[in-house]
Amino acid sequence: MGAALLGLLTGVVGCAGAGSGSSADVPGGPSGAGSPTAAAPAAPAPSGAGAGTLPQLPGQTFYVSDQTPVARQSAALRRQGRTAEADSLLRIAAQPSAHWLGDQAARDIADQVSRSAARVDRTPVFVVYNIPHRDCGLYSAGGASDAAAYRSWITGLAEALGDRRAWVVLEPDAIAHTLDNCGVKGDAATERYGLLAFAVQELKKRPQVRVYLDAGNPGWTQDLPALAGALRRSGIAAADGFAVNVSNFFTTDRNAAYGGQLSALLDGKHFVVDTSRNGNGPLDAEAWCNPPGRALGAPPTTETGRPGVDAYLWIKNPGESDGECGRGEPPAGEFWLPYALGLTGAVAGTAG
Repeated sequence: MGAALLGLLTGVVGCAGAGSGSSADVPGGPSGAGSPTAAAPAAPAPSGAGAGTLPQLPGQTFYVSDQTPVARQSAALRRQGRTAEADSLLRIAAQPSAHWLGDQAARDIADQVSRSAARVDRTPVFVVYNIPHRDCGLYSAGGASDAAAYRSWITGLAEALGDRRAWVVLEPDAIAHTLDNCGVKGDAATERYGLLAFAVQELKKRPQVRVYLDAGNPGWTQDLPALAGALRRSGIAAADGFAVNVSNFFTTDRNAAYGGQLSALLDGKHFVVDTSRNGNGPLDAEAWCNPPGRALGAPPTTETGRPGVDAYLWIKNPGESDGECGRGEPPAGEFWLPYALGLTGAVAGTAG
């Protein structure tokens, strides 16, 4: 980030905050998708002019929210005089990232964030993450209690978005987990596909909502025809496309190739790529849980220059833990300052 933008941002980050880690024991696979594990965020303040908001970058399509843990942490560090760390975190906070919706507060968050984004003529990105039996009971376990509860929750979420613009990434890991050793098979898989198709249908009733079904990553599901079949059963025909690399680290080139192969099996469906942490690519094929030495990827944009790739998005919120991986990490979805600074190339404990 250039000095001019840092100067623009300095002193204007006052916030109240909003989660994301995931699966295990699937070779090469789980996304580390993420769950809002902390308490629900405070209601977002109106964005735009006025103190306490982050500016919207010129030319950016997506909404930069000041209701994120990284923005709040940057403000706290600045108050402590730790300006070098605060400025490093602005490399994350100044970019638009997704709001994860996974509990009963989701309707209010979707309503308030989408209203704030509309005031500044930007598009918010949401991740819907509440499928029953979420994450196979692992780091981001939870979700709606049953199919009826999920349908009711989705309907309320769609109503909350109203006629405002939004992009929605639908249920990270949910489809891929029906094709691995998670145990979501048979009738359980059929129910899940039906719930996803219902979610696509309800969200697409909203005239300005785009929906992308999660489709795993290049290191996970290798049987692309099977994945394409599962996506069809999950309503991909009515969706705007699919998402790849959610919360993972594979390079943009590799994701573009993977997505292109899958698109060819789905009548040319477009897709989006999570570039939030793929700047250095993966540590190795199976290192999805807070791997060291990773870096921020390409900033969110709709100008990808790649046919069929609708956007690069920061779907995983950089700096939020993938889970308690056995090295002293915080729970999934909790902001973790040392890891966030590592993604920016900074070192924890520096003062400015």
